[in-house]
Amino acid sequence: MAAVAAIAVALPLSLTACGGSGGGSDENKIVIGTKFDQPGLGLKNPDGKMTGFDVDVATYVAKELGYTPEQIEWKESPSSQRETLIQNDQVKFIAATYSITDARKEKVSFAGPYLVTGQSLLVKADNTDITGAPSLQNNKKLCSVSGSTPAQRIKDEYPGVQLQQYDTYSACIEALKNGAIDAVTTDEVILAGYAAQSPGTFKIVGEPFSEERYGIGLKKDDNELQKKINDAIAKMESDGAWKAAFEKNLGPAGIQVPSPPALDQN
Repeated sequence: MAAVAAIAVALPLSLTACGGSGGGSDENKIVIGTKFDQPGLGLKNPDGKMTGFDVDVATYVAKELGYTPEQIEWKESPSSQRETLIQNDQVKFIAATYSITDARKEKVSFAGPYLVTGQSLLVKADNTDITGAPSLQNNKKLCSVSGSTPAQRIKDEYPGVQLQQYDTYSACIEALKNGAIDAVTTDEVILAGYAAQSPGTFKIVGEPFSEERYGIGLKKDDNELQKKINDAIAKMESDGAWKAAFEKNLGPAGIQVPSPPALDQN
């Protein structure tokens, strides 16, 4: 039995699955939503192992709620489906580059924020005519993900851009790689993960033109769970695990470790 336990400890995030109930303290599993295609944040690797900053934050929160890594089921949570997954009890909570907005708070509640970033642009490394958001106005083809905050901001603030919305950022990255679009827009930490995955292929241009506050989404008005998750985030930040997770997952992309943001007082 000791050998089995050792293997379980050595592979803390190797368990993945594809659905089930939202889980709870009286059950032996918890279903957590995250992204499966965002390197450095939420990525399902070919061996099935989940990696990334969001994954590490969610795993820490689950531990504080009484679940081991082996009791976690990871459920893919595309941007356009996050509220529905929470409302239908398909997940207990979601950590998936999930920006806290007033519109979303009408449908779900948030714990956090646990990370603050900003919207930016990714282009091919040899691109010279896109230098920031204003340079997109000349009918440039820009890709973002349907249901995402960055896509909505482009619609609202840069109407001269040809916005193409795909289901996933990885699809946007592929379109950028093959020349079907001119740039990809989303939060800087997401773009940095893709840039680090393909050294020399892409570059981030311009200054961030928004502030995105990532929170953990959960069932609306579940104040008890919200408090427990906030307590877990605060503990992760104070004991050094938050900084270690950021350095491990996003440090290779060249991003400096920021100060953890103050939690919202709900």
